[in-house]
Amino acid sequence: MIFNIRVSPRASRNRVEQIGNTLKVYLTKPASDGLANSQLIEFLSEHFKIKKYQIKIKSGIKSRNKLVEINRSLKTKGTVLF
Repeated sequence: MIFNIRVSPRASRNRVEQIGNTLKVYLTKPASDGLANSQLIEFLSEHFKIKKYQIKIKSGIKSRNKLVEINRSLKTKGTVLF
């Protein structure tokens, strides 16, 4: 599955909202040195209850707007994402 994600770094707490077909993810880490991207992958893995290696940022490494691919294996096929 591929998700459109809008990242808001330096937020007061980590959280996610669904706005239309886009996920807005608030992260506490700054956007420097890839800290926010690392936290995004960690946060999404906890949110969707999947492993970090199943999440890949397809585009937008240096942008707030990202395309993120989540590869679900057979073990997580029954997991509801929303």
